Amino acid sequence: MLRRFAAVIVSLLLAAADLSAQDHHEHHGHRMSSDVSGMTMNENTDRLPSECAEISGHVNLTVHAGRRHAEGRPGAMFGFSDHVFEAGPCSLVTVTLVNDDEIRHQWMIHGLPRYLYPGGMFHLETAGGTRRSGSFIVPGDARTYLVHCDMPQHMEKGMKAQLLVGGGSGDLWAVPGTSDAFRREDYLDTGDAWAALGIFIATFLAGLILLRRA
Repeated sequence: MLRRFAAVIVSLLLAAADLSAQDHHEHHGHRMSSDVSGMTMNENTDRLPSECAEISGHVNLTVHAGRRHAEGRPGAMFGFSDHVFEAGPCSLVTVTLVNDDEIRHQWMIHGLPRYLYPGGMFHLETAGGTRRSGSFIVPGDARTYLVHCDMPQHMEKGMKAQLLVGGGSGDLWAVPGTSDAFRREDYLDTGDAWAALGIFIATFLAGLILLRRA
């Protein structure tokens, strides 16, 4: 009886340890592998998005990250070697992130289907002076995805990019070398902006005239 009870206790402890290890590996739902060189999160090489019958092709991206890639851009401290990437619908994309600095950098993409990628993201992180590769499968629709480094203030200091799938759905704002560094509202085009400026100037001048007559 005691032996059977002890066996049950041991089995429960082993199961608890296994669940704990699995939870650590899944990182709150994220599939993660890590070592001294960095981390890969939510890699996917075989599970297809719902609209994809098969993998349409393979895209290999080698991206360098570091301070030297911000040279010539006022206000930028960090950068990627490229800030615009392209892939066909349903492609298997393999990213190799090469860290040219002595601090950690990331290549993170947002907006992927959550039923395949927890949090809707795929993520590479590299320690200084290292490189890391990982793969993911993009959906079949034409869309532009945000790519950035999620280390504190790295995106704000220049590490922002975009992945265009199927030609994309338009440029994101503040992508170095591609779009304005501020957000312009979609409903206000260039013509409307000039018209608004003209109205402001006319109103200001009319106010001055009224003040002089008063």
